[in-house]
Amino acid sequence: MILVTGGTGLVGSHLLFDLLKNGNKVRALKRSSSNIDLVRKTFSFYSKDADQLFESIEWFDGDMLDPDSLEEALEGVKDVYHCAALVSFKKEDKKNLLDINVEGTRNLVNACIDNNIRKFCMVSSIAALGTPEEGEDTVNETTPWSPEDKRSGYSLSKFQSELEVWRGIEEGLNAVIVNPSIILGPGQWDKGSSLLFSTVAKGLKYFTRGITGYVDVRDVSKA
Repeated sequence: MILVTGGTGLVGSHLLFDLLKNGNKVRALKRSSSNIDLVRKTFSFYSKDADQLFESIEWFDGDMLDPDSLEEALEGVKDVYHCAALVSFKKEDKKNLLDINVEGTRNLVNACIDNNIRKFCMVSSIAALGTPEEGEDTVNETTPWSPEDKRSGYSLSKFQSELEVWRGIEEGLNAVIVNPSIILGPGQWDKGSSLLFSTVAKGLKYFTRGITGYVDVRDVSKA
């Protein structure tokens, strides 16, 4: 059994599809208020058997901030894909970002250690990587991260979330972290990276300097 957190999100829904298409048994953690019909819609983009695949998902109502619910969600699970995260660049959301992304990851890592999970994969972000030095255009996993740099609350939350995973690795968790750039794909146009499309559709009065990286959500799921 595989557990996927954040299964109703852009990455999570595509990952659920790929895992199920390959014959895996999958449990998806969600909040009781989550709209799972969005997952069914995502499946319909890629398969004529979308409904059959969707119905094979074992949904589990839980909360990243509720350690007991995570312990229950991990019963019988061998591998975990941690895709759940709050994405926001609003200053007023900083506390929620730290609570959900950092504390939530801490809770999940602890539960995975307690349940002897075989393999743990966290979907992080390039926001957790360092800033390129002057004269350099690119960053990689070895670029130093400094809190003195101008950091968003989201960047701070993803960096500290990774620290929880690294701590888990030191305590024996078999884990890996992936750092996608800006993820694009079919999803909800009012949240996350998909806001890019609705923003451009409304028209831009100016553009800024600089570059960034983009990646198709299908490539993230495949990786």
